[in-house]
Amino acid sequence: MTRPGRPTIRDVAQAAGVSKGLVSFALNGRPGVADETRERILTAARALGWEPSHRARALSASRAFAVGLVIARPPELLGADPFFPAFIAGVERTLSDRGQALVLQVVPEETEEAGYRRLAADGRVDGVFLLDLRVDDPRLALLEKLGLPAVTIARPMTPSRWPALLIDDRPGIAAAVAHLVELGHRRIAHVAGPDHFLHGRVRRLAWERALADADLPADLCVTSDFSAAGGAQATRALLDRAEPPTAIVYANDLMAIAGLAVARELGVDVPGRLSVTGFDDAELAGYVSPPLTTVRTDPFEWGRAAAHALLHLIDGESVADVPTPPAPLVVRASTAPPPAPPAQRRRPPAPSRSEQT
Repeated sequence: MTRPGRPTIRDVAQAAGVSKGLVSFALNGRPGVADETRERILTAARALGWEPSHRARALSASRAFAVGLVIARPPELLGADPFFPAFIAGVERTLSDRGQALVLQVVPEETEEAGYRRLAADGRVDGVFLLDLRVDDPRLALLEKLGLPAVTIARPMTPSRWPALLIDDRPGIAAAVAHLVELGHRRIAHVAGPDHFLHGRVRRLAWERALADADLPADLCVTSDFSAAGGAQATRALLDRAEPPTAIVYANDLMAIAGLAVARELGVDVPGRLSVTGFDDAELAGYVSPPLTTVRTDPFEWGRAAAHALLHLIDGESVADVPTPPAPLVVRASTAPPPAPPAQRRRPPAPSRSEQT
């Protein structure tokens, strides 16, 4: 029978039929506990409503039992871009199993470095996630100087001592371009993310490489900011050209969905006159009209995997880079063969001599 009041480790140990020491190891995610035993302990803890005393754990272990995430993006973009909520949900799913907390800061880019310094100086976190890698990222050296363990989301272009979640956007973009080329498109544009973001540049370079492999020019690129408003503006710029593209590869779904709305507003049929592809496979992508062809990523699982790696790193373990499966192209109704050139369109038959008379 459970004692009245807050359940303790002793209560969990009795319910699971193991020692208090083994419960402590299991609840803190430490090695040396068989998977079946660990699951039995976690099940017992959940059934009893056991929650860790963060204050006691922090005082006894000189640890914060929290990890940090600093995001230098406009707050309104976080609510619109489905990547961030899914990634954070994956992180929280892993942290909750370990009795850990997430400290989230959303800051202007110019104060991002100060955000990391505050987290380190206040001892509020034991490690951090590094999202939105820059091409030449000064945060890597900063975190090393601050002594904050980190997991990077993608491998940096510069050498790093920290483990990385190995995300490779290139195959997904290459698959989107190859799909459009196979359909017959020759004027394939790209709406890119900011070039100082590593994933913005990687996706643009992958688009350029895929077009070069198909012996097609990469001369239709507009750089945007991953937002819906930016995607709409870039789409207008492309469709207002004297020779507009017949297909646009967008660097994320948010910009692609905005592009669909702009095409509809301008009377450009998708996919009859314009094919559109996105990147992310956000939940909404399958429900817009027409449903969006896009590259499917899994930020929820990325968040879970990154959190596991960071917690092991904080525990002093050696952590290797974490592989992720390739992101597949999901073909839906927003892509189709391009319209036939004017010279190839069927003309009405010329009137016969008798009809002329």
